[in-house]
Amino acid sequence: MPTPEQKAIHFGAGNIGRGFIGPLLVDSGYHVIFADVNKDVIQKLNEQDSYEVLILDEESEERATVSDVSGVVSTSDDIVRAFADPAVDLVTTAVGPTVLEKIAVTIAQGLRARREVDAGALNIIACENMINQTSTLREHVFQNLAEEDKAWVEEHVGFANCSVDRIVPPFDPKDSSTPLDVGVEGFYEWVVDEKALQRTRPDVKLKGVRLTTDLQAYIERKLFTLNCGHAITAYLGFLKGYSTIDEAIRDEDIRETVRRALFNEGGAALRKKHKFDEQEYTQYVEKTIARFGNPKLKDEIVRVGRQPLRKLAKGDRLLGPAYMAREYKLPIDNLAKGIAAAFLYEVPDDKQSVDLQKKIQEQGIEKAVVEITGFSEGSEEHRKILDAYRALQKTQKK
Repeated sequence: MPTPEQKAIHFGAGNIGRGFIGPLLVDSGYHVIFADVNKDVIQKLNEQDSYEVLILDEESEERATVSDVSGVVSTSDDIVRAFADPAVDLVTTAVGPTVLEKIAVTIAQGLRARREVDAGALNIIACENMINQTSTLREHVFQNLAEEDKAWVEEHVGFANCSVDRIVPPFDPKDSSTPLDVGVEGFYEWVVDEKALQRTRPDVKLKGVRLTTDLQAYIERKLFTLNCGHAITAYLGFLKGYSTIDEAIRDEDIRETVRRALFNEGGAALRKKHKFDEQEYTQYVEKTIARFGNPKLKDEIVRVGRQPLRKLAKGDRLLGPAYMAREYKLPIDNLAKGIAAAFLYEVPDDKQSVDLQKKIQEQGIEKAVVEITGFSEGSEEHRKILDAYRALQKTQKK
C-alpha cells in the first residue's frame, strides 16, 4: 500500500481525469495534483479539496467522495516545482491525443527540474484513447529535452503504454452541489504495460489496475470491440435520427449489426490472433453492448461520432478490425456497413465531418473510399463499402 506521502500529478482535470483516473489514484493512497489550463476548475479543486463521483449504473446509482486532491495551473511554474517533489512518483494524463504535444513541453521542464534536485525515479502513463499513447508522449517529451536531461530520463523515468476503458459522458450535475461532480458508468478497465514501469520507492501499486506483459492484446480488444462497436452504433444511429447511444443500440437492426461486426468479424480475428477464450470474449461483447444500452449515461451520438476522419484512420477502430478480419480471411459485411455509415456522417459543426463530405463531393465516393481506407478500387472490400453506402443512403432519415 502506498505511503500517505506519495503524490501523483494528473494532467487534465476534465470528466475523465476527475471521474476515472483521479479516483483510482486517490483510492490507491495518492494525493492527486490535477494540472489543467482551466483556472476556474483548479481554483475550485483547491477551495473544496473534494468532489463526488456519481456511478451511473442502469439498476442503481451510487455516490463516492474523492478527497485529498489539489490543483495547479498547467502553464504555471507551480507544475514544474511539483515535478521536483520527491514524493511525486507517478504522472498520468487524460487531455486528449492532440494535446499531448503541448503538455510535453511542460513535462520536459518538470523532468529537468527533477533531475537537478535528484528527486528519484518516476513513471508516466498517458491514459488517452489511442494506441501507444505514452510512447507518443515520450517522443514529444524527448524533443524538448537537452542531451544531459535525456540520459537521466532514460535511466530514471518509465513511460508505460496502457489501455483504458470507461464511458465518461458529459455530465450535468443538476442534482449536485458543485460543478466538480462528475458521472461515470460503473464498469472500468485500466491495463498497464508492466515491462515499461520504472522501479520506484515504493513500487507502483494501483488499485483496480491490471499489469500485463501482453498489452497489445488488451489494446486491440478494447479498440476493436468497445470503440468499434461504439462508433458503428453512433454512425448507424445518426442515420436513423437517434440522439443517444442507448436509443440507437435498442434498435434491433443496429444491435445485430454491431453484434455480428464484433463477434463474427473483428472479434473472430481477435480471437485467432490473441487466442482469446471464445466464451470469455462472447461475454465481453455482450457486456459491451449492454453498456451501450445504459440510458443513465445519456451519451450523445454526436459525442461518440465526432471526428470521423480520425475514427476512419488506418489501424483505428473501424479499419483496424476490418484489415485484421481480411488477414484471417473472415467476412467484413457488418464492419463495411459501419465504415459506410461513417462516410455519411454529416454534422456542420464537426470540422472533420465537413472535410470528409467535401472530399466526397470533390472526388466522388469511390475515390474517397480508396484514399481514406486504403482498399483498392474494385476490390471486394471497396465494393462492400460502396454497396453499404448506397443502401444506407436510400434509407437515411433526413
